[in-house]
Amino acid sequence: MSTLEALTLDRMVDTDRYPLADPLGAAGQAVVSRARHDLRTLGCTVLTDFIRPALAGLLREECAALAPRAHFDAETVNVYNIAVDRELPPGHPGRRTFRRGNAFVARDRIPTTTLISRLYSHPAFQRFLAHCFELPRLHELADPLSGLVLNVVEPGMEHPWHFDTNEFTVSMLTQEADDGGDFAYCPHIRSARDERFDDVRDVIEGRGGHLVHRLPLRPGDLQLFTGRYSLHRVSPVRGDRARHSAIFAYSERPGVIGSAARTRQLFGRVLPAHLAADGPAVRGDRLLD
Repeated sequence: MSTLEALTLDRMVDTDRYPLADPLGAAGQAVVSRARHDLRTLGCTVLTDFIRPALAGLLREECAALAPRAHFDAETVNVYNIAVDRELPPGHPGRRTFRRGNAFVARDRIPTTTLISRLYSHPAFQRFLAHCFELPRLHELADPLSGLVLNVVEPGMEHPWHFDTNEFTVSMLTQEADDGGDFAYCPHIRSARDERFDDVRDVIEGRGGHLVHRLPLRPGDLQLFTGRYSLHRVSPVRGDRARHSAIFAYSERPGVIGSAARTRQLFGRVLPAHLAADGPAVRGDRLLD
């Protein structure tokens, strides 16, 4: 058995600081309580050095080796990821377009032996996240391409302002850019009942700086985030090194599969599962998207 194959959760994660197996114990409750407080008040919490620092090099190497498998296709988008030619009233923030240049490595191209894959599928990790998000349970996406992906932002590219379709997002930086590639977000800029189009427009047009938080991240930090209600971006990457981050996607209900149109947009292909499940997206709110 190789060293990698022998890695257990305790060896991957600093379980002294983050006791995943006992989230209801005293130490676990302290971590969960802080995460819940941050998510309610700031829309985001960061668990620093979640992956043991001794494994930061392995984490970077594994994901850097996966990056060439990403589907690259720069496209014109808006903050809601709806059709850019959709008819919208004058001044609507959805009329402002950006060039999205980040790329994704699909789940079926990430070996199950990698650190990020082992973590994504581990029941103790999933239970811990559910406690942090105040949910009874989380489910891995049934989507064969989404669920666990690697987000790749090459030099000269960016991931512009956008909202997520999931209420919550879990991610981990695996490689920093030489320069740029900074994460910025606007906590709870909208709610399930109020789009707050004026505030969104101010941010994307550069007038809403007071609403923007900038968050320093390091490889191995785990970020929990309310991405459906918090507008966010990754600024343009500069220098010679790309920015890589793993995105762990879960759902409150089982069997979730992405739409064929969105899947083709992100990964350049669809599989029979997407065609069989294709239909209107199910949302817990009436937001634009």
